[in-house]
Amino acid sequence: MSIQKNIAVIYKSKYGTTKQYAEWIAEALEAPIFESSGIKPSQLEEYDVVIYGGGLYAGGIDGVKLVTKADCKQLVVFTVGLADTAVTDYSGILKMNFTQEQLQNIKIFHLRGGMDYKKLNLIHKGMMAFMRKQTEKKPVAERTNDDHALLETYGKEIYFMDKETITPLVEYVRKKV
Repeated sequence: MSIQKNIAVIYKSKYGTTKQYAEWIAEALEAPIFESSGIKPSQLEEYDVVIYGGGLYAGGIDGVKLVTKADCKQLVVFTVGLADTAVTDYSGILKMNFTQEQLQNIKIFHLRGGMDYKKLNLIHKGMMAFMRKQTEKKPVAERTNDDHALLETYGKEIYFMDKETITPLVEYVRKKV
């Protein structure tokens, strides 16, 4: 049986970075790719491994309920956000989006995305303006690298995407099929 019959890559992307990572993953694994609105939870049962990607927004993983409601044999999740994945604690976000039982059975990867302020919708522009104001209130000595990056890049395009960062996910999935 070929590898593409065993794996499905599903994603929900507002601005394109999650979609790009999903495309790279699907290409590397020779797997079919689906936008989350184009597939039903019951269809996910056909696959041995389901890989789901969603952007991080205000503590949520965009569209993740699709896979948390499905009976996936094996679920791999990747999140896409702006924060530095090497120093960010995602435990709170994960607890908000998955039950403790689900967390024991899911493999999760975090990838860095990007943002073009001009393309943000009104709600996201408002959220970013709020974050900037909150960050500006912090004493300079208490600001993190992400805080400094937010202030330096506010209103501009910023992209951290790197195709090589999918390698651990791809290797993990290859060992599972």
